[in-house]
Amino acid sequence: MGKLFGTDGIRGIVGETLSADMAYRVGQAVATVLAEEKQGRPEITIGKDTRISSDMLESALIAGICSVGGNVAPLGVIPTPAVAYLTVQRNADAGIVISASHNPYEHNGIKVFNHQGYKLPDETEERIEALILGDTPIPEKTGDEIGTMIRGMSEARNRYIDHLCSTIEDDLSELRICVDCANGAASATAPELFSHFKARVDIMHAVPNGININNHCGSTHLDSLSTIVRNDGYDIGIAYDGDADRCLMVDENGNVIDGDKIMAVCALNMRKEGKLEGNAIVATVMSNLGLHEFCENEGINLVCTDVGDRHVLEKMLECGYRIGGEQSGHMIYTEYATTGDGQLTSLQFLQILKRSGKKASELVACCAQYPQVLINVPVSAKRGVKENIMASDELKAAVKEQEEKLGNDGRILLRPSGTEALIRVMVEAKTEEMANMYANELVDVVKSLKID
Repeated sequence: MGKLFGTDGIRGIVGETLSADMAYRVGQAVATVLAEEKQGRPEITIGKDTRISSDMLESALIAGICSVGGNVAPLGVIPTPAVAYLTVQRNADAGIVISASHNPYEHNGIKVFNHQGYKLPDETEERIEALILGDTPIPEKTGDEIGTMIRGMSEARNRYIDHLCSTIEDDLSELRICVDCANGAASATAPELFSHFKARVDIMHAVPNGININNHCGSTHLDSLSTIVRNDGYDIGIAYDGDADRCLMVDENGNVIDGDKIMAVCALNMRKEGKLEGNAIVATVMSNLGLHEFCENEGINLVCTDVGDRHVLEKMLECGYRIGGEQSGHMIYTEYATTGDGQLTSLQFLQILKRSGKKASELVACCAQYPQVLINVPVSAKRGVKENIMASDELKAAVKEQEEKLGNDGRILLRPSGTEALIRVMVEAKTEEMANMYANELVDVVKSLKID
């Protein structure tokens, strides 16, 4: 990837590595490249999450786009997948999302979809980066060539909600559901979405104030949801992340239902309905050994890619597969969406749960889960540090030694975060004690490396 675009767009801490000036120039560059490709005035949709910095970045992006002759359709606070969907529905030339997903509120990001609702190809990102980082000012328009902001976009959210409702046939009656909106973008859609069904639904963490997004809530902090579901007799709990492109769940006992288990349940149902193209699930190298075992037992092909929904989607499109995703809850259903969609995922699972007549814990029992320890090791944010750590001979030797000790009873995966200054250390083993021991040994090795 380039100097700005990571695995999930441009990310940074607002006021430090991501500024209004940067957003203004990003808007200019995106609109300029699109105008060149279109040979005309581009239209760009923009959606945002609830971070305190999102309004500022949105204003800067809009100003940048309009300054070079692009038109903007602002969608307001809305989930990331809604921007992708509505970009296609409007026949817009691109869609921009202002969000840092599951990260703390201090962070934010800028992600761009193309006119088909997919992430931009590397070549286009490189052209945009060249303009942003170049020394030459981007030419601005004057007079009636200046772009405008398209008004009256408030109904767009309803079109997205209607689309989600259309993806299932069941009314979900008799289910008692607790939904955690992470004080993020789902706060603007989930209450209306679930009001369309007959389930008994309670919404929590849906009062954003700019700084409480993902704060001890949502898919990265399931403790409060788990406690409420277990103590108050819910059938299931649903948790989204800040931009609602991810979804994790908890069963009636408060136990976590991760992306691997969700994909297993949905894949079995898709095969039953004749929709499991290629008889395959696309997952990543982070998926638990339990999913590998499930697929082997069920005769389903498990295709694994590098970490990141971009890689999952590329493989799905390449081979025509219909379901794929990550253990972290980012699932893609190409029949209905061009990107991961947490609310879509939850509806698919809830319909299966309702029709099965089973408890959630019984439904997901088809996919075992081996002890897995994931430790995020903070490292310097300086450019190249993560890459140099991963290339360290000392670290490679430590990994090799531990892999030999584990043999076939587990696995080790180290990778740099695509969005944060972290090295992720993941170890699976037959027991949690073994997984913790090996993982902490590798964490100590990473911390001992003198790389700045």
